[in-house]
Amino acid sequence: MSANDILQRGLYYEEFVVDARYLHRPGRTATEADNVLFTTLTMNTQALHLDAAFADAQEPFRARVMNSMWTLSTMVGASVAQLTQGTLVAQLGLGDIVFPHPLFAGDTLYTESTIMQKRLSSSRPGQGIVHIAHTGRNQDGTVVATAVRSVLVLCQPEESAL
Repeated sequence: MSANDILQRGLYYEEFVVDARYLHRPGRTATEADNVLFTTLTMNTQALHLDAAFADAQEPFRARVMNSMWTLSTMVGASVAQLTQGTLVAQLGLGDIVFPHPLFAGDTLYTESTIMQKRLSSSRPGQGIVHIAHTGRNQDGTVVATAVRSVLVLCQPEESAL
């Protein structure tokens, strides 16, 4: 690599700032194909995702709803380029997952991430643990999903810290 080359990467531990909020763009418009493919790939037979006649007859939505795990996965995936691409060691866990409003095919999912806390790892030198709150909103700004994600990330290499 030359001095003029810019490598896209996520953040090293030292670059995460508590309370910083990242708006991940572009958004991702959900499609029927996304819903059917994700649902069948994960062996989920829930008719609310796969069977239009069944879902259209069900209250309160009267429509197929997007698989909530697709929403969660897409929300986390939207954050990768800005936060963890190439600096992630491991995803440690997901928690406090809530889906307060459904997402439908045709809706656009916009994701934001807020850095909640961070600490150096006590057992893995050169790595740190970061807790990230992810929020997914539809095109109207309605919150459709929230989750807290814990990740293990690399610290800056010594030669970069100079």
